[in-house]
Amino acid sequence: MALTSSPVVLETQIPGAPAPKRGKVRDIYDLGDKLLIVVTDRLSAFDVIMPNGIPDKGVVLNQISLYWFKQVEGVLPNHIISTDIATLPEPFRKAQDQLLHRSMIVKKAQPLAAECIVRGYLTGSGLKEYQKTGKVCGIELPKGLVESSRIAEPIFTPSTKAEQGHDLNISFEEMKKSLRTTTWRKG
Repeated sequence: MALTSSPVVLETQIPGAPAPKRGKVRDIYDLGDKLLIVVTDRLSAFDVIMPNGIPDKGVVLNQISLYWFKQVEGVLPNHIISTDIATLPEPFRKAQDQLLHRSMIVKKAQPLAAECIVRGYLTGSGLKEYQKTGKVCGIELPKGLVESSRIAEPIFTPSTKAEQGHDLNISFEEMKKSLRTTTWRKG
């Protein structure tokens, strides 16, 4: 698949379509019984959306996601219905330049309000938490670590998935409790 020659897509503008919910990188359209997820070229770092996008970033991210969904679909069911934009309602079919290779039609599902991060180095919000408490997400780390210190063994550091603003680091136990499930395994 060749990359597109379309301009950077910072947000989709589809006349006649309902306004999407805009995340940090994705625009999500409610199609009634399903959703249309469009991966834009927006760049988000440390929960800040940058003013400039990266050409075809959304295409690449969407294609990587689709590849891995296909690789594991026999092991773990997923939410993908189709990537065929010809099956979408009329306003969307006219927006091929904004949707081609960067969108997927998916089943509606209840999202888990957690972000799963594996850290091998101490930086960002993990560094800030470590400087205050000596821990990251409840995991005690050795004394004397500084910005970008390598962590001896990678650690799992979940955070809340904020609708807006910054995600907040939480412990594995807090994540389990907030998601109210007993199907968790650690390790």
